[in-house]
Amino acid sequence: MGNQQNGQGSDGSNQQIDIDATIRNGREILFQAFNWESHKHNWWRNLERKVYDIAKSGFTSAWLPPVTHSFSPEGYLPQNLYSLNSSYGSEQLLKALLQKMKHYKVRAMADIFINHRVGTTRGHGGMYNRYDGIPLSWDEHAVTSCTGGLGNRSTGDNFHGVPNIDHTQQFVRKDIVGWLKWLHDNVGFQDFRFDFARGYSPKYVKEYIEAAKPLFSVGEYWDSCSYNGHGLDYNQDSHRQRIVNWIDATGQLSTAFDFTTKGILQEAVKGQFWRLRDPQGKPPGVMGWWPSRAVTFIDNHDTGSTQAHWPFPSNHIVEGYVYILTHPGIPTVFYDHFFDWGNSIHDQIVKLMDIRKHQDIHSRSSIRILEAQANLYAAIIGDKVSMKIGDGSWCPAGREWTLATSGHRYAVWHK
Repeated sequence: MGNQQNGQGSDGSNQQIDIDATIRNGREILFQAFNWESHKHNWWRNLERKVYDIAKSGFTSAWLPPVTHSFSPEGYLPQNLYSLNSSYGSEQLLKALLQKMKHYKVRAMADIFINHRVGTTRGHGGMYNRYDGIPLSWDEHAVTSCTGGLGNRSTGDNFHGVPNIDHTQQFVRKDIVGWLKWLHDNVGFQDFRFDFARGYSPKYVKEYIEAAKPLFSVGEYWDSCSYNGHGLDYNQDSHRQRIVNWIDATGQLSTAFDFTTKGILQEAVKGQFWRLRDPQGKPPGVMGWWPSRAVTFIDNHDTGSTQAHWPFPSNHIVEGYVYILTHPGIPTVFYDHFFDWGNSIHDQIVKLMDIRKHQDIHSRSSIRILEAQANLYAAIIGDKVSMKIGDGSWCPAGREWTLATSGHRYAVWHK
């Protein structure tokens, strides 16, 4: 779609400058502030104690778990969208947390789950597809016909087992916009993360962003990479093209999680670093085509945590962070790695973030890949940082380089 075909990002065009008001200056570092088990641990109070560390480390935005009432404790089966009492804590505790984040200038990112919603009463066909007795009291016409409602067919993929929301209906979109504006203007969420973005047309994401005006948005467009009988294909262009097309169709207003980079990186660190250079000599994920819209990450509450649907190899976590925190794109750090995997990993991540900030690596920084072989990957980013991962030996040529940090299977230099 648009000018993204064949992997052409539009970072250089003049038209991009206006759009970039929403993407900011490319110096974000995001923090995913929960995992799949967080609802068991008095979460808003736990996070409030950690806000200072999150801010001091340099995170610009913290993505919180779903804050509204849900049929499931994790929050992803929403019901009463206007109730801020959840299994993560009370409305009062949430507001105290948001106040503290605001004080320390960490933006709060809301998890926006508008693909499906659990009904309160049975309607058409004996399904729970009515929402009586709670705000946004929709009837069966708000639910897609493919998931038991009287609405139109879905404009995306179905999330099975629960009623899927029909975004083609004007009244539904009006109510969603009202809710998003309330989260932004009244509750205090400046950033949005769109859950299960494959479930409805990206043109609605564009409409919602334009109406609610978050400072930063990221979509979860997650589908499968391409595999063959021997494992992951080297060429993942069709995978990254689908993510790029989704970003383009949001009017380029949203970023997207770079699932392509995650899929390739977690195979590369096992001794296949040749995967980290595509045939054009660029990084092989969305980051290589449209870095200002690529939100890179290693694991999240779905891929890692106790769900472990697609986990990053645990003994290579730091190499993964060395890659995403020194490279273009917008990196994300996962709660578990930062707070639960020991002080050493926490401190190594903070050091890498520090180098990124002080050498002014940002989402559009230039990159030259110098080595991509089985046991070694090396690159120079923004002309000020060089790095290597893997157990092959390498260091940058020239006396102007100083070792900034190093550890097991990695080293980073700056000028």
